[in-house]
Amino acid sequence: MSEVTFNKGKIPETKLPDEDPLLEREIRKLQGEVSPQNRSTLLTMAAKNPESIGIWCALGMASTQVMESYSYFRLAYHRGLDSLRKNGWRGSGFVRWEHTGNRYFLFSLSKLSDISYEIGDNAEGERCSTFLRQLEPNWGQLQTDSP
Repeated sequence: MSEVTFNKGKIPETKLPDEDPLLEREIRKLQGEVSPQNRSTLLTMAAKNPESIGIWCALGMASTQVMESYSYFRLAYHRGLDSLRKNGWRGSGFVRWEHTGNRYFLFSLSKLSDISYEIGDNAEGERCSTFLRQLEPNWGQLQTDSP
């Protein structure tokens, strides 16, 4: 279990654990190319590792259908919330990009916001965008094209 630490401003900060290194290596290898075979492999991996935020993000990035992508990013987001709670998060505080284990969760929240705006669900897009900036106030200045 990761610990919740307090920064100088006394705001709690949660660090999620990194993905399993073997799983992470496979995710990285598969997420670069959109193909039916890679998607099939990712789905098989998801069935064996449903708690993996990274696999759901990779599926979101590999999808060519907007609503399918949205669904995968929503799964990644909810798996991330589960993991945050397991690791001491109590509904407030920072979840910083600088910690590798947090990146898939933050990325999924960003993509969920983007797609929500794209499909016209502006209230959800705004909610996700606001939540993202509460968790990582430096979001706008970061290079976050991929986790």
